[in-house]
Amino acid sequence: MLHKKKIGVLVVAYNALSHLVSVLDRIPAQTWERIDEVAVFDDASKDATYELAKGYKIVNNLEKLKIYRNEHNLGYGGNQKKGFAYFAEKGFDVVVLLHGDGQYAPEMLADMYTPIIDNQADIVLGSRMMDEYGGALRGGMPFYKYIGNRILSVWENKILNMNLTEFHSGYRAYSISALQQVNLANCTDDFHFDTEIIIKLNHFNFRFLEVPIPTYYGDEICHVNGLTYAYDVYQTVKSYKDTVSGYRTDHTYQEFHTEDYPLKPYEYSSHTLVNNIIRGVDKQILDIGCGPGAVEALADAERNIFIGLDKVAPPDKDRFRQFIVHDLEKTLPLRPSQNKVFDYILLLDILEHLINSDQILRDVHNLATPETKIIISVPNVANIYVRLSLLFGQFEYANRGILDKTHVRFFTKASLKRWITNHGFEIEQELYSIIPLNEIIKQRESNIILKLANHLLYGLTNLFSGLLGYQLILVVRKK
Repeated sequence: MLHKKKIGVLVVAYNALSHLVSVLDRIPAQTWERIDEVAVFDDASKDATYELAKGYKIVNNLEKLKIYRNEHNLGYGGNQKKGFAYFAEKGFDVVVLLHGDGQYAPEMLADMYTPIIDNQADIVLGSRMMDEYGGALRGGMPFYKYIGNRILSVWENKILNMNLTEFHSGYRAYSISALQQVNLANCTDDFHFDTEIIIKLNHFNFRFLEVPIPTYYGDEICHVNGLTYAYDVYQTVKSYKDTVSGYRTDHTYQEFHTEDYPLKPYEYSSHTLVNNIIRGVDKQILDIGCGPGAVEALADAERNIFIGLDKVAPPDKDRFRQFIVHDLEKTLPLRPSQNKVFDYILLLDILEHLINSDQILRDVHNLATPETKIIISVPNVANIYVRLSLLFGQFEYANRGILDKTHVRFFTKASLKRWITNHGFEIEQELYSIIPLNEIIKQRESNIILKLANHLLYGLTNLFSGLLGYQLILVVRKK
């Protein structure tokens, strides 16, 4: 033990007959003294990797060396899962991942686990892109792999809001306690497991640290198809982004999905556009289908009187002067003679969820006075995203957005206006939220390029509202 921490080394091996002895030989004697166990997990190799490892243990009389063979090939990611579970079950504190093919330097093991032992990091990544050992190209990394690595890493940093020099090194050290807080069972068994585990650990804000490592490319057999790997990395990052944004839930990241619709405070979102309308002093506002109170969180609740109405009370009911629990598929429990006159009635992102939405409109028509403004927002099913998806034969429901799986009605600009006027309302104002670049690009509100893009998109959306409008927003009055 070092600092009373148990350190393990997981050597993943597949057909590593030519390199495994060299890898084990190169582990420094001082490192052997400090670590508690080196476990070789042979992933059902077709050669004699397992027998060689067993013989090496006997010849060198290494009590700390353990050899295991998987009955069936589990894949690169599957072998890691089994190894991590093994060290967690045995009460280890740190595990270092080392490849049995010699691509990563065993001499660097102490550099990998020490930052975790010293509580400087939860995850340590060995980076071949740092310059201390001459960089990746001087170490023999093929140029096409170098370019692909750099492009993917830059993109992943941008999407995941990280700052790593390399995402795709297989030399890593993990705090076991960190690993135990993420779900590895639903991660892939393939090579992009390394990306998925970074994504999940980063989601929980664990501390990452990179250390420079030398690059080595020799005669080891590469089992990775570069194009397939790049595609898999792209897809898993996109799936994570879609899941946390609520567009769809990917099996790998299903634990990060939330049912609540988040507040959209960015410029030209539906919440911001509606808030610009209701901003004022002492307005009586009825919010039908208010959910957790996203509009109320953005609006000046101290200067407006909000009455919320939904089937479940939100955790923060203080945003409302009054909250009424009610099944929205049933007739509204409010009558004009029993309540104050409302300045605004909000029907935001709720009509598309209701089978009985015609009844809601009739109730609102009876409840409103000619002075009451009703603000309605629904998603635009004719948005360019849906049109292009249909062009390529796709109509995929999601957890959020235009094709939310809970939507029972869909509207275009023309059909919404016709439907509203048929219920006895006249349209005063039409607004259109933009395609949510902020959620797609994941940049800060202050990003100047994003702000300019949003301004440009808003102008185009007003010109081509039926095509580019993301949500259709109508301000109407009772005729």
